[in-house]
Amino acid sequence: MGLIVDKQLFPSPSPRVRMYLVTYLSDGLKVKGMLAEPDDGLTYDGFLYLRGGIKSVGMVRPARIGQFALEGFIVFAPFYRGNWGGEGDEDFGGCDRHDAYFGFDLLMEHDRVSGKVHVFGFSRGGIMALSTAEARTAASLVTWGGVSDVALTYRERVDLRRMMKRVIGGTPKKYPDRYRERTPLYALNQIQCPVLIIHGEQDRNVSVEHARRLERGLEALDKRVETWYFPQFAHHFPPVVNRRIVHDLCVWMKRRALP
Repeated sequence: MGLIVDKQLFPSPSPRVRMYLVTYLSDGLKVKGMLAEPDDGLTYDGFLYLRGGIKSVGMVRPARIGQFALEGFIVFAPFYRGNWGGEGDEDFGGCDRHDAYFGFDLLMEHDRVSGKVHVFGFSRGGIMALSTAEARTAASLVTWGGVSDVALTYRERVDLRRMMKRVIGGTPKKYPDRYRERTPLYALNQIQCPVLIIHGEQDRNVSVEHARRLERGLEALDKRVETWYFPQFAHHFPPVVNRRIVHDLCVWMKRRALP
């Protein structure tokens, strides 16, 4: 039996992409996600899209994952546990990381996936993407405006502190181990694939320091890492630039992927 429990057609923003609302198993929980496939029956690499935010903030948008499917990938985007009627509770890079790991496995099981799965994380999805590449053999990894240090997020984002104390159980000062366990910087040695870091230097949601720490950590371990820093942009890039970078990063993934 595969990981998918239920799969229903979902309205697609493109006639060239078939989209499904999926229920799949993660740690025995029934979790929801969205699957997007080019509507041609061909084989493609898998693409695990890991969203940012928490709960309804930063929720997966069909148009967004459709963009990546149109670039030549079969895309799966977990909603994370507790969302869209899924079981469990999202906990900001704790047990909900397993929703990403099993999402990776779901793509590996897909009969149209080539056997390679790339991992992409945006914003809080950076934690999820890095942790997935540490736990699974990804073909490549891209983190865009991604969180890499959870304690740094607590210090920077005063508006998120109440939520973080609730889901993590306290502050970094009181429970440093809980924040460290959620921070992928401490296990970068487990990443084997090429990594691309994309970040706007004016970002006030996730400071560029997250990217710099990740870059330094990977370089210290002689990992393959490339950076695209944009001094003029913040967390969300202008639509025209965003579309160009989506195309460019997809080309990068296909060229740099592990064999």
